[in-house]
Amino acid sequence: MMLYQRPDVQLICGVDEVGRGPLIGAVVTAAVILDPAKPVAGLTDSKKLSEKRRTELAELIKQNALCWALGRAEPDEIDELNILHATMLAMRRAVAGLSIKPQWVLVDGNRTPDFGIAATAVVKGDLLVPEISAASILAKVARDAEMHSLHQAHPQYGFDAHKGYPTAAHMAAIAAHGVLSQHRRSFKPVRLVLEQQSL
Repeated sequence: MMLYQRPDVQLICGVDEVGRGPLIGAVVTAAVILDPAKPVAGLTDSKKLSEKRRTELAELIKQNALCWALGRAEPDEIDELNILHATMLAMRRAVAGLSIKPQWVLVDGNRTPDFGIAATAVVKGDLLVPEISAASILAKVARDAEMHSLHQAHPQYGFDAHKGYPTAAHMAAIAAHGVLSQHRRSFKPVRLVLEQQSL
């Protein structure tokens, strides 16, 4: 496996996504250029942090980064494009939203979209690259907030607990209460419920 080698440029942007696996809601991405003069301690993969710690770090990132932006692709775009292409679109939107143009983009995973800027995919980048760790935290906090809002509107689905992932509880809620407009209709568990309802 190729070891991560940091590009020798000043303005490095980290990009990560949250929400490829859930059955509902947008896929959310973040792009972050950190300020070397204002390092944020404790950055790591957002999944390894408690919700409280993620929220604290998200505020520190927003306060101290040179710039940051969120991107997203909505459920209808996911259904139209497929989740991979929708994720790439959301990543491009995040980078395009930055107030400073980066010299290099580092993306978590094994592929990058065409940003029109030099870019490298970094496997386990959310653990290895502070900029990607920061992006993973911002994207996770933003998407979780959307799931909490969706829970307020539809508490019977339990979005505050499973965040839209295909858990047994979520599947049972879809079976009992139906498919919401925010559900991804192209995803097999949702598609199967819709097919059964149309019989």
